[in-house]
Amino acid sequence: MTAFFTSDRTERILRQLSKAIRSATVGTEVQSKFIPYVLRDLVDLETRPICLTEIAYDWCSVIYENRQNLGDWEGLLLTSLEIGFRHLDSQDWVTIPTLTHTEHHLEMVDIVFESQNGNAIADLLHSWTICYSLHMPDTCVERLVCLHNCVPFSSRLRRLVIRSVELVGYEGFERVGTERLVELLNHLHIAAEDMARFPLRVRFLADILQTSEVTPLLSHSYWELLVELAISWSWLLEEVTYHPQTMISLTEAQEWSKLERWIGTVWMLWPPEADGITEEDLSCSILLLFRQRPGAFQKLGQWMERWSQQTGEDTPESFQRICKQAREAAQRDTL
Repeated sequence: MTAFFTSDRTERILRQLSKAIRSATVGTEVQSKFIPYVLRDLVDLETRPICLTEIAYDWCSVIYENRQNLGDWEGLLLTSLEIGFRHLDSQDWVTIPTLTHTEHHLEMVDIVFESQNGNAIADLLHSWTICYSLHMPDTCVERLVCLHNCVPFSSRLRRLVIRSVELVGYEGFERVGTERLVELLNHLHIAAEDMARFPLRVRFLADILQTSEVTPLLSHSYWELLVELAISWSWLLEEVTYHPQTMISLTEAQEWSKLERWIGTVWMLWPPEADGITEEDLSCSILLLFRQRPGAFQKLGQWMERWSQQTGEDTPESFQRICKQAREAAQRDTL
């Protein structure tokens, strides 16, 4: 069958096959019996043309619509998803101009998630995140935030969940609850290598860390990641807006380790000289930090030195001065 689909007539043949499958779903039991065999053969294809993604996704809608005429319609549904999306690279964006989401595609979301088939769920998420312009339905978002409690995450599923979170954005999760989103993010353990091919995630991380409901809850590893991103990829964070409340929230919560990393990030991205942040905004928090973590002075200096080497920018003059003053004041307080 592989040779059959390697000719120049591939797409035309697949379109004709698609018409036959559509007809069989509304036909007699005898006619519909050939569908599983055809789908299994398509699963075994070594290479699949891009048009097969659109065609197979359309079969999902047709199968769901005519499920009362079919035997193992849920199995056919999952197989069609596999044919359309399993072969795609989950780390790349693929543009399918004619991919259409119907009412039946929305209705099948619960079916796929309830299957607890991690591969099929990954296929479904791929269909909704295949390009930036698509909008993930609320039913997907509701299922997404508790998925880690139901299904082990393969590397592919994890990547597609991260992509889904990125595209939905913080506001898209507000209806299902901030704490559930944070629980999912803490489970994902997003690291620098997850950012390499998707720069938009850098801005998403910076934005969500500054959300007052999230700031105290997100795991420490994300604050460490933010520092590393500010050092290496500061140009990707140029459009991120600084929110003073983040500093206040961390200080009030006495999250000194997170505050240490946040102050380092602020100096690299929004120094007083560049962004109009007053030195008073930083001095008080830095003094409180140095009182609790005397070693923070050295740590901040190391980060700023790495940032300077990476970007070619000079360390802000105010950094040395304010940190020196705060360190001396903290030392006097201990006497």
